[in-house]
Formats: sequence, C-alpha cells, structure tokens
Amino acid sequence: MKHRLLGAALAGCALAAVGAGPVHAGSDQLWISVPSETVLPGPDADGGAPERTLAVRVSHDNTENGVPAGRLTVDASEIASFARLSWPADCTPESELKAVCDFPEMPAGTDGVPAALLGLRALPDADLGASGHVRYTAAAGELTAFPAETLITLGDGPDLGLSQADDQRDLTPGTTTRVRATVANSGNRAVDRTLLSVDASYGLRFKERHSNCEYSERATGTAALCVLDEAVAPGQGYELVTALGVGRRALYERFDHSVLPYSDKALEEARGDAKWTRGTGSELNLRPVAAQRTAAGEEDLDLSDNYRSVLLDARNTADLKLIGSKVRGAVGDTVTAGITVHNRGPAWVASLGAGAAVATVRFQAPEGTTVAGLPAEECWTVPPSEEGPSVTTYYCRTPHYLHDRASHTFDVRLRIDEVVRGARTTVETLNDDPELPIGKFDPNLRNNSTRIVVNG
Repeated sequence: MKHRLLGAALAGCALAAVGAGPVHAGSDQLWISVPSETVLPGPDADGGAPERTLAVRVSHDNTENGVPAGRLTVDASEIASFARLSWPADCTPESELKAVCDFPEMPAGTDGVPAALLGLRALPDADLGASGHVRYTAAAGELTAFPAETLITLGDGPDLGLSQADDQRDLTPGTTTRVRATVANSGNRAVDRTLLSVDASYGLRFKERHSNCEYSERATGTAALCVLDEAVAPGQGYELVTALGVGRRALYERFDHSVLPYSDKALEEARGDAKWTRGTGSELNLRPVAAQRTAAGEEDLDLSDNYRSVLLDARNTADLKLIGSKVRGAVGDTVTAGITVHNRGPAWVASLGAGAAVATVRFQAPEGTTVAGLPAEECWTVPPSEEGPSVTTYYCRTPHYLHDRASHTFDVRLRIDEVVRGARTTVETLNDDPELPIGKFDPNLRNNSTRIVVNG
C-alpha cells in the first residue's frame, strides 16, 4: 500500500508549472506553480465546511537574472456556484471571485517567491460532486507567464492527513529518538477507525511492539500495520509519537508512515504477501473524541498528505573494502574474475531515498584479454573517446543497500587473447557520487581499490 500512497501523494502535490510567453533578454522564463488539483470538503450536516488553502508560487529559470516585482491575477469564476475564496493582504479583490496579487522581486540568485496563499471554502448549499477551475496569470517586467489552473472538486467524506515531522541529523547509535507528527481530519465527516502503516529502516527498531499492530521483517527494515479504534472528527488533530532505538548499524535511516480510513480491503492490500506477527505490548491509541461516526472504510478525500517520510542520520561509519581476484588460462579460454564489494561495518549503507548504488566500481580489461561478459543489469561500458578514456572502461554498481558484514560480487568474464604473464588491472570505487558519496561515511579509502591479475 505504501507505494500506492506515495504515488497518490506525489500526484496530489504535482505542480502545474506551464510555459512562459515573452522572455527577458532571450534567456529566462516565468512560471506559475500551483497544485494541479485539490479536493475541497463539502458542507457538513450543519452547513459548515473546513477551509483549504492554495499556495501559489512564481518562479523563473535563469537565476543569474533579476526579476522585478510583479502581479498575479486569480480568477475563481468557475467555482462561484459551490465555493468562495478568501484573499490575503497582498491581494486586491476586483470582486468576490477575482483579485490581483502583488508578489516581490526576485534578485539574482533567487529562483522563486510566494505569490499568494488563498483560502477556499465550500458554500453551505453546495452540490456534492461539483467541480471547476481556479485560473492564474502572472507578469513581471518583460516576463509574462502562460496561464495555470487548479481543478477544484467538491467531496464528501473524511480526509486524514499527517504533518511533516522534522528530519534528524547526528543521532548517536545506542540512543533513543522520537518521531512526532500530527494526525488530523480536514474533511467534513468523521472517520471511525484509522489504518496506520509504518516502515522503520534496518538501523532503527521500534521501542515497543503494540498489541493492535502487526509487524513484518524486511531486508531494509521493519514494517508495522496498526488499527486505531478511536474516531477522528473533522477539524481535530492528535499527536502521534513513535519511539525508535538507533541501532549500532544505523547510518542513513528513513522512517515512513501513512494513514487511511480503516477498511478490511485496505488492511489486506497493505498486508500483501508478507508474513506478519502481532505485537504483545500495550495498545497504541488515540484519545477518544466526541464526533459523529460514519461507516468504516469511507474513502479519503485527498491522499496528498496521507504519507510522510522522515530522514534520520546517525554519526557512524561503514568501511567498504574492494576485493579482486587472480585467474589463469590459456589462449582462447574464457575465465571468470570476481570483483567483491565488502562492507566491514559497523554500519549498513543504504540510499533509501535516491536509490543510488552503495558503490560503483571502475576498471579496464587486463592486458591480453577482452571482457566477454558482465552482469547486464549492474554493469555498463564506456568506449574510448577523445574527451574520455583512451581505452574501453567498464562500470558496475551494487544494489542501493549493503548490510554490515555483507558482500556483493560482480562476475566478469574475460577471454584470454594472449598470455601476458602477470597482466593486471586496477579496480576502484568512485567516491564522489553526489547521491551517496563514499568519502563521507567510509573512514578508510585506502582499501577501496584492488586488482584483477591474469596468469600472475
């Protein structure tokens, strides 16, 4: 379910940034960035409705240029039958549904600025299922942005969401930390029960395993599914605190959690084919609230805030060691040389966000040999060029995680074209990958190179 939720969250947060008109000095473009769509909760039984906000931002491409202050025009005429906008102080309304908003200049080095934070609320007699667009144009100096729009759809139901907890840095292995977030319902109906999904990566551990949660162990960590029986009423929020042990293997850790209105179907989808074990500790509960309950399993109006991810980095190291091999053969033989990346620990290494390889190795064929085969999904070839290496160079990358004391081996098939006694080539790791730089966590780069020796 997590991947489905993440996809929905990313889709909900997609920005409608569209092309620009005239450009300044032929080298810049102005953009309007807004949510491409949002679901607005309809009125409740008493005719009241929660307010949504629309954040509008204006940006440009060439930060070497400065852009003068400009004006954003907002037109909400299409939603007049079911919603109203409230205007911030930097907007001058022309009517209840149209306004011009001033946004500040963007000096050189600035890529964008907030343009308006608009309030949006359904009318008491709004028809559920109504929809329409809020439309925007913007201009600053010689730049004119192409129009952008947000599709507003009226919905009826609960809308659970999680606040974004702060990332944590410089944690000490052997200590305990806590991730704090708020679970809130910004819809117009209460949710009867909540399904909470949690993933704690391999270097973390849950300090308590609750009896209303079930747990599943995975190669990259532990997942939990919890059923919370307390109703959550519209407009109410409750703190969710998760205590985590920072293990001795911790380095680049990640904590993911998401919420949905409970249903048997949602629970089964979340379980998938994994094996789950129920906890034996105290129940994980939300404080009871006085709210009108609705049927369990009612659909969530907006999934864009149901999933959150938190990064937790520990002060730790992982010593990668590269191990080569020696092979022998006659002319015409094809032999297999192994290249092994071994993690001596104490930490595991993982790129759980970017999905970068723990290590990428580089090498060339030893003299008198030709590379006849490589692991197709892990390796690639760069032919010689005037701007690059003068001979063919080969690269292989590990998976995006490597446990402590674990190894990953690449089998390289070499065809012996000529017997050259003691032919050898150097294999080395690339230590400056911007997504996962080895030099930042590996305390000993001296053992990050090795050799393949043929007939030595």
